[in-house]
Amino acid sequence: RAELTESGGGSVQAGGSLRLSCSASLRPANTFYIGYMAWFRQAPGKEREGVAAIVRYNGRQYYDDSVKGRFIISRDNADGKLYLEMNNLQPEDTAVYYCAAFVSRLANPVQPSMLTSSSYNYWGQGTQVTVSS
Repeated sequence: RAELTESGGGSVQAGGSLRLSCSASLRPANTFYIGYMAWFRQAPGKEREGVAAIVRYNGRQYYDDSVKGRFIISRDNADGKLYLEMNNLQPEDTAVYYCAAFVSRLANPVQPSMLTSSSYNYWGQGTQVTVSS
């Protein structure tokens, strides 16, 4: 029903910036809705963790403490793309970053724990972000 595709990963030095994008397509359109979306990341040997999330209908944002003040999540409701602006990147930000979405027949579903992976039912393939010191 949904396909998510990330782009924008790469390698930067500490202090640099990157912007991730996620394109989402729903089939059939006008039947299913994306209630909320998020970015997660997974570093080698670590569990996947929520980085930032956004509610579709009101734009409310959620951030993990480790990225507050450095990362900004946004969504263009015109084209449906999700973005993650990452500033002042540090080596500990190195990970594969995943786009996630909750898709259902509800335009405004109840919001669960927004940075928990089990709250999402569709995932992208991931894009690598590497930050060197």
